Amino acid sequence: MTKAKWGSLGLSLLIVIAMVIWMATGEVKVASDEAPERQDSGDDQPTTVQVETLTARLHEPGLMLQGQLEPWSSVMLSAQVPGRVESLAVSLGEQVQQGQKLLTIADEGRSAAVLRWQSQVRKLEADLVAARRLRANNLASESQILSLESELAAAEAELTGARQAISHLTPEAPFDGTINSKSVDIGDLVQVGSPLFQLVRVDRLKATAQIPQQSVGNVAPGQSVRVDLLDGSRLSGVVTFVASAASPETRSFAVEIAVENPDRKRVAGGSASLRVALPEVKAMFISPAYLSLGDDGRPGVKYVNGENRVEFGEVKLLSVSTEGAWVTGLPDEIRLITRGGGFVSTGEQVVPVDAAEDRG
Repeated sequence: MTKAKWGSLGLSLLIVIAMVIWMATGEVKVASDEAPERQDSGDDQPTTVQVETLTARLHEPGLMLQGQLEPWSSVMLSAQVPGRVESLAVSLGEQVQQGQKLLTIADEGRSAAVLRWQSQVRKLEADLVAARRLRANNLASESQILSLESELAAAEAELTGARQAISHLTPEAPFDGTINSKSVDIGDLVQVGSPLFQLVRVDRLKATAQIPQQSVGNVAPGQSVRVDLLDGSRLSGVVTFVASAASPETRSFAVEIAVENPDRKRVAGGSASLRVALPEVKAMFISPAYLSLGDDGRPGVKYVNGENRVEFGEVKLLSVSTEGAWVTGLPDEIRLITRGGGFVSTGEQVVPVDAAEDRG
């Protein structure tokens, strides 16, 4: 099937969906193919149609996506030195600050190792100074100098490692967050890589979704996003990333959104509906009942032009809801045919009757 046929089929399906939504609401405008009554004079008079004047106004369309919410930051903190857990400084569910101590692993001689290597470094520094003085008087060889420099560099490296081991005895929070899980208790023996705590940041969330390839050109970093949660509440966010290449499996583009969550709602890991705000455009709000398909299968509406002739204007659907549809592609003001459209053809001369006057 060609792309044109697929496009026509897709638009037809969209019209059907719009009509189903419209019919489900019950209280909406009704488009009638029945022409308004008129006196038969015996002459071939133009058909009378009922019209309603509509004016375009600024509308902010939105792109609806289904997304997944994740913590803004999440890390599993692991032990970097082996040893016994001596004390815990935080508890499960506690909020911590960046740099806050989380637990203490027993020293087990590591402080003594630091002192030992500090002494060794000082001795080698003194030996090197003395050897250089002797070398200046040709009383020491160059190889002796190089040997001492090598020993000093090795001792300094050992001292650095010993000091790092001491710092790893008291792991700290790398960012502000909440203790989401705890894997150790006092007295546990841990090895390098043993999990300790999971730390998450949820006062800001990251929403991820996929944008269809036909819509990705309308989305860019900086656009505002409304996030509708499953409990009916809402959060706000901003687009921070749009992928430059589509997924080969889905042909859609990944998008990431920074979502502010000041109340720390427990929604990370869940799903949400995302509405990406698109640039404002001039559009009209009409009942889906007035939509029809043209000869090429594209959606549009019938209206009366300035010469009282019928025109079919193709439209682009921006959104469809139970209340109606926002469309673009029409003149800024039209006289929409609301009754009798099924009796007239494009280009036909008609007698328009204003809907308000007709009801009066």
